[in-house]
Amino acid sequence: MGAMDGKVAIVTGGGRGIGRDECLLLAREGAKVVVNDVGAALDGSETGERPADEVVAEIRARGGGAVPSYDDVTHYAGAERLVRSAIDAFGRLDALVNNAGIVRDRMVYNMSEEDFDAVVAVHLKGHFNCVRWASAYFREENKKGSTDRRHIVNTTSGSGLLGNPGQTSYGAAKAGVAALTLIWARELERYGVSVNAIAPIARTRMTQATFGALEADAGEFDAMDPANVAPLVVYLASDLSNDVTGEVLGIRGGELERYAPWAVSKAIAKDGRWTVEEIAARAREVL
Repeated sequence: MGAMDGKVAIVTGGGRGIGRDECLLLAREGAKVVVNDVGAALDGSETGERPADEVVAEIRARGGGAVPSYDDVTHYAGAERLVRSAIDAFGRLDALVNNAGIVRDRMVYNMSEEDFDAVVAVHLKGHFNCVRWASAYFREENKKGSTDRRHIVNTTSGSGLLGNPGQTSYGAAKAGVAALTLIWARELERYGVSVNAIAPIARTRMTQATFGALEADAGEFDAMDPANVAPLVVYLASDLSNDVTGEVLGIRGGELERYAPWAVSKAIAKDGRWTVEEIAARAREVL
């Protein structure tokens, strides 16, 4: 028995890197998988490649069920088609894994409006578009009487949670994804939907472009292998995590960690409005 037996999952950006390994493990655990990937270059430009086909072929060769999707998650209608493709192919949808992403790193003083908008469109709007249509389907099924638990797994990043120079657009979008995860967990809980996010660190086209190869030494555990991320995604996409929602979990190699959302760490108060001088005199009490 697999953790995803009888389930259907969508993985965006499923043709390469972390997404590819997520698709393969979901399938090995019993899921039928919609492998969504437009085949874009790292910066989002068109290449004409179809990596989704290769992943689908690999899943089918192992006896699993999978179909490709080439819909662009930045398009509202494309995301609707993506969700509908899972239902049309396999009769249902149980899990959505939002993984698609691009990078166009620049320091803020060198960043163009086009580069900023393109990155935010894939990461932030792409998450919204897919969740918009998946959540509507999940809500409809719940109102029909389904007691099945559904799962949404978003992908954020330490660049957004902790900050990283040179990644204004990427970090802003990933911080937004973390915020959306908290909001959607509250909105969708009543309909039997868990919403969580992962903050993975692994070797991908993105990390190689920013940090280099990050290869492990011969004979050592490869902490940067993208396959290390997949078990956490399967856990969050399965009924094993039915009581988990609104969480952001980081994973790198064998390390698993929980991120806490923003919270008030210190506070001071006075009766009435502060003056500039009063704030200047007491600001260090909270800084």
